[in-house]
Amino acid sequence: MPRGRWMTLGKDARLTVYARTDGGLLRWTQGSPGGDRWDGPDFVPVADLTDLAVVQGADAYVHFLGRRERRDAEGPSVDFVHAVQYQTGRPVTEWRSLGNFYRDRERGLKVGAPAGAVDAQGTLFVFARNAGGGLQMRREGKGGKWGSWQDLKGGGLSAGIVPSVTSGGLVEVFATSGRGMLQWRQDVPDGPLLMAPPLQFYALEGTATALETAPDRLTYYWTDAATTGLVAFRAGAWPVLLGGYPGEGAVVALRTVLDGYDCTVLAQRGTAGTLLIGVCGTEGEQDGVWWSDTAQECVGDPALAVDGHGRVVVGVRGRDGAVSLARQEPGPGLTLSAQWRRL
Repeated sequence: MPRGRWMTLGKDARLTVYARTDGGLLRWTQGSPGGDRWDGPDFVPVADLTDLAVVQGADAYVHFLGRRERRDAEGPSVDFVHAVQYQTGRPVTEWRSLGNFYRDRERGLKVGAPAGAVDAQGTLFVFARNAGGGLQMRREGKGGKWGSWQDLKGGGLSAGIVPSVTSGGLVEVFATSGRGMLQWRQDVPDGPLLMAPPLQFYALEGTATALETAPDRLTYYWTDAATTGLVAFRAGAWPVLLGGYPGEGAVVALRTVLDGYDCTVLAQRGTAGTLLIGVCGTEGEQDGVWWSDTAQECVGDPALAVDGHGRVVVGVRGRDGAVSLARQEPGPGLTLSAQWRRL
């Protein structure tokens, strides 16, 4: 599946689901807000992608960021590409190259997968690991004009680059590395991203995710490298153990209201290869997380969203590549529909 949130909610309150496929991208679009009918799949062609990230901003525009590896008479080369979907169900724009921060082809092959975030002004930030294991950034300015690539330093980064934007418009990047967890933050909107001292916590590669759990405060979740258990972390506090039996891949987090309470829903692929769902009070992880095994097969990272009727919707992909969805049913707590809908 694409990295990031591969199920998005549009301004018209309809959900869209995206999936990687040979030669491009598949897209399913909900027929009406909260409805049962889905249109698609529509095929969006884009050749030679090795990685794809889906990023959505507060304006609801959906950005696609890809790492593309092509071969010509001079050999293989890598660049980054970008396209946008401005409205639910509408065509995706032309894919445009963002180049590579290396002119040397051989070094350029060593760059990592892209990740992105969109700030409150609608500015897209693109991040990628460089050949030396540091972090590079390029941002789209007003009018669609792109700035140059910037070296944000750092070293030993894994593939786990997690960019976020707070409700106050501040961009923050969290990354796993052999030196611990690394962070870059803006002090003011549209300001420079400054690197913070490393945190001496260690996460399994590709497991970290972020969720804003209070105004301008992010909670990070990851699988601890030493215990292989899930933890939650906020600045200024120690990580909290959350239980569960995580498999490989990222935990996905969503904030919603359940029974009138501000709650956090967590989803992850368990060690048995099925989808696990956890629920706790937002910023109340120390009081316990209630886990349940859906017994639904899950390959790769799951997806979480709130639909146009305010219900939680969960998405997974099976071994056969098919996407299946379940949604919150009426009643106390979080009860998912027993019958999963296969798209």
